[in-house]
Amino acid sequence: MSTYTEQSRRKVTTTRIREMKAAGEKIACLTAYDFTMARLVDAAGVDFILVGDSAANVMMGYETTLPISLDDMITFARGVVRGVERALVVVDLPFGYYQGCPDKALESAVRIMKETGASAVKLEGGAEIRESVERILAAGIPVCAHLGLTPQSVNQFGGYGVRAKGDSEARKLIENAELLQDLGCFAVVLEKIPAALANEVTARLSIPTIGIGAGSGTDGQILVVQDMLGMNEGFKPKFMRHFGQIGQAVTAAVGSYVSEVKNVTFPSDRECY
Repeated sequence: MSTYTEQSRRKVTTTRIREMKAAGEKIACLTAYDFTMARLVDAAGVDFILVGDSAANVMMGYETTLPISLDDMITFARGVVRGVERALVVVDLPFGYYQGCPDKALESAVRIMKETGASAVKLEGGAEIRESVERILAAGIPVCAHLGLTPQSVNQFGGYGVRAKGDSEARKLIENAELLQDLGCFAVVLEKIPAALANEVTARLSIPTIGIGAGSGTDGQILVVQDMLGMNEGFKPKFMRHFGQIGQAVTAAVGSYVSEVKNVTFPSDRECY
């Protein structure tokens, strides 16, 4: 049963997300990549659903997020939007569709908005993507920023380790967060950075911070839904908590089905026409 109140059932918008920060209300975020999961997550009271390029890993089996295409993202996002009544739906711009070319960035963001019905897009990076962010915002498309560990830059980073542990990178992250706020981004995801730095960024900004592996001081939290449900049992970094063991339940249920099919106990007489 959902614990959120009747008062909070109104549609979540980018304005509502900012109001939640101002009111000190934490923002609950999860990913979703299909209609069925989106409907369940939305009904549970999640405020912000991200159609992440992590679909490349979770739904398509790639090792990184890099191979996923804009057409793939649009397909996933269409299903999610159809399943959502309340939550804000944000869609990742995938790798190669906004870096270095503001015209392509705008074209990609417009396609997402027109073809999916989502409410906003998310981009990874700071000053280096400034022109792309400006072009998208100038077209009236809300932008969520993403700093810290940016998975699309995994090859540059050499892995998925904690970012901004040193003073120089921490200062740069703060500068980028303030720049992205000044440009007009409505929120910023902070991934896998020291909690003290996330707290400082959160205090400096008037827009919400959404943390993943960034401590409890951010304005909200986000996890990949399959990870937090225990459907990806081999993946459990320090910041991950399993809120369910759905993977085990699915395997057990399918095992029962296989057994009953082979034993001819399914379907029974009452399950036949």
